[in-house]
Amino acid sequence: MKCPFCSAAGTRVINSRPANGGDSIRRRRECDVCRERFTTFEAVEQTQRIVVKRDNSRAPYQRERLIKGLEKACKKRPVSTAQIETVVNYVEKEAFKNSSQEVTTEQIGRLVLKRLKDLDQVAYIRFASVYKQFRDLHDFNTEIKTLLKD
Repeated sequence: MKCPFCSAAGTRVINSRPANGGDSIRRRRECDVCRERFTTFEAVEQTQRIVVKRDNSRAPYQRERLIKGLEKACKKRPVSTAQIETVVNYVEKEAFKNSSQEVTTEQIGRLVLKRLKDLDQVAYIRFASVYKQFRDLHDFNTEIKTLLKD
């Protein structure tokens, strides 16, 4: 770490402690040359997660967008905001495990449906109708029959 006062390259850490609820580390440093003290913060650099869409275009992952989609599917249903957050947390954990930075909309949709199936079947059908791009009542009927078999 370069000293901000004299630009010397040699500094040493005097004290370290967690900061921001454990998301970063605050370090108190001292320059070996001028003996001035200064504070630095160390944090994990977050990489951008990417969603690959059906047309193979790519866009940054937006948690809020997934939440809004789930809120629409669960509108006027007995599903709490906390339950929606739980679904989103599960989807993010599963979709981006193994340090994967790209995920397809298909993978996200499958993970959401997996959770909605047990949470609320009406919300499941609503979400499936958009995700699976239902064209007519026959598509709804087929999905409902599949849901009832399980």
